[in-house]
Amino acid sequence: MAAPVARGRRCRGAVLLLLLASVLAPLALYGRSPVSLPDSTVARGAFDREDGSNLVWPHMAASEVSLAKDLTMERLGEHKNRVLSAADDWQAVEIAKRTDTSVRWKEPVSRDADEVVAEGNGSSQSRQDGVIKEVVSTNGKGAEEGDGQGVKEKLAQDTDEVENRDGSGAAAENNSISGMTTTGNLSSSSLQKEDETTRATPREETSTGEVSINADLGTSLSSAGQSATSPDATIRIIKDQLTRAKTYLGLLASRGNHGSAKELRARMKDIQRALGDATNDGMLPQNVHSRIKAMEQTLGKLKRTHDSCSGAVSRLRTAIHSTEERLQSHKKDANYLAQIAAKSLPKGLHCLPLRLTNEYYSTNSNNKDFPNMEKLEDPKLHHYAIFSDNVLAAAVVVNSTLVHAKKPANHVFHIVTDRLNYAAMKMWFLANPLGKAAIQVQNVEEFTWLNSSYSPVLKQLESSSIIDYYFRSGKARPGENPKFRNPKYLSILNHLRFYLPEIFPKLNKVLFLDDDTVVQQDLSALWSIDLKGKVNGAVETCGETFHRFDKYLNFSNPLIASNFNPHSCGWAYGMNMFDLSEWRKQNITDVYHTWQNLNEDRLLWKLGTLPAGLVTFWNRTFPLDRSWHLLGLGYNPNVNEKDIRQASVIHYNGNLKPWLEIGLSKYRKYWSRHVNYDQVFVRECNINP
Repeated sequence: MAAPVARGRRCRGAVLLLLLASVLAPLALYGRSPVSLPDSTVARGAFDREDGSNLVWPHMAASEVSLAKDLTMERLGEHKNRVLSAADDWQAVEIAKRTDTSVRWKEPVSRDADEVVAEGNGSSQSRQDGVIKEVVSTNGKGAEEGDGQGVKEKLAQDTDEVENRDGSGAAAENNSISGMTTTGNLSSSSLQKEDETTRATPREETSTGEVSINADLGTSLSSAGQSATSPDATIRIIKDQLTRAKTYLGLLASRGNHGSAKELRARMKDIQRALGDATNDGMLPQNVHSRIKAMEQTLGKLKRTHDSCSGAVSRLRTAIHSTEERLQSHKKDANYLAQIAAKSLPKGLHCLPLRLTNEYYSTNSNNKDFPNMEKLEDPKLHHYAIFSDNVLAAAVVVNSTLVHAKKPANHVFHIVTDRLNYAAMKMWFLANPLGKAAIQVQNVEEFTWLNSSYSPVLKQLESSSIIDYYFRSGKARPGENPKFRNPKYLSILNHLRFYLPEIFPKLNKVLFLDDDTVVQQDLSALWSIDLKGKVNGAVETCGETFHRFDKYLNFSNPLIASNFNPHSCGWAYGMNMFDLSEWRKQNITDVYHTWQNLNEDRLLWKLGTLPAGLVTFWNRTFPLDRSWHLLGLGYNPNVNEKDIRQASVIHYNGNLKPWLEIGLSKYRKYWSRHVNYDQVFVRECNINP
């Protein structure tokens, strides 16, 4: 009986050991706690002990124990290989699931921070395989498009870890996820350390799309789609920083973090000053890189503080980028269309000169002279110079001046127009006499002394290059303001203001008025102002930074840079008191001709009369009180109403003229009140307020 009992015990021992291995395999495969499988050394320790005894079959003979032991070890090895293979397959399936899920993730849910949970066997001394399970939860079931690349990189790293296991199934790095050893949930401090480690690694772009600026700031934003060799790569970086700063500024304001908000505003102001109006990196100041680094440090600090808002920041950055790009595109389109509308002539204003011209040539020749002609050359009276081809606009200037004049008889108006509008202009003032005031209408074509051999600008305007620039070259070059291609610059009426002494040889002073101005007070006091030896009396325009010399003249040209100060105040053309006596003494016309010849290729300034006036009257301009002349009614919808009422002359400079449909309706009343809409010619041409 003893032998059968012993054999039964041996069989039961072998079966129990096999059952133990079978139970351990599914636990290792599906269990959440790490389970260690017995390797050959551990298993043999169960049979062979230093004291010569074994733990499984203490009553078996040595030969039988050896046979059972070899059989058991072979079975254990097979089970172990199956378990390890199943574990590898399980991890590959899990990674594939996560990859597929990351593609399907769309709608975010509310979560505070990225969470990484890693589970392992906690032992780095043995060669046992742990079951590593990673759960990545970003700001929702999925990540933003900007974060998608980072998730893909993460999954690629995990796949590499699985593939790098050795033959025994041991991982190359136990419990390692992206180089970070963790057990359980990561704390916020661990996340910050990970974020700092990521930023310290030289990469072109982090998982959230943040820009990593290297020593020479050569890298640019991947989100902007620009390479480091792009001529505006640095500008793209600056604009992205400003976008992120605006986003954080809103978050700081909502959370009452005034200290950080103040610092951020200072950084924004500093970098905006460096950006200015630059369109390529070559226009940026030399210290722009240091400013970019300072801004990036501030943004990095804010990101660490508000790391839980990374998803919202990413979405807002994308929205702001898209909105600003659309805004810039719409601004360009609006500017172009405004230039087209400004060049157009309303049907009523086209009808009026035609109707007046027809009436002029149908009228008896005895009635074509103006009264008070003896006043035209009297230097003691108040003389006005108006150069215009717009009949109704010139009429408003004259009417508004006389309405507010204390002594209308002392005012003399000299209007110069082109040949096409000469008859219409003259007929208007014949049909609408000015009472005791005197008026003169001249045709610029009758100034025989004004020809291309005398005037450089006339010679340039007649050149084939200028004509080709306006009429044959098509669309403007990128970055060029379309207003410089306005054909009005081809008109000599626009440049006639530089020949006032030749037009009025017997006058000492003359007040120049543009045809888009309206007079609101008596201007007689202007003739008594002492200009202190200056030639031009004008209102300075230092209130706006874009009205300084560097916005009109090309200071990259050494001729301009050596003669003028880029920060000097500009002044307004449109209402200017000119001392013609000083003009003649200082030979200003020759100064104008010299600079105009130097600018034959338009390298010193673009076309227009204001830049030419700035260089001609440099150090020869006397600043008038700002109340004499108010600008902006033709482009600025926010001009103060009180300033408008107090100004002596208001100026509709810009494209939004009051006689055009695109004019600002809130300012049109100041102009239309001086139009007689009951006048027969106005009524016949259907011109209405």
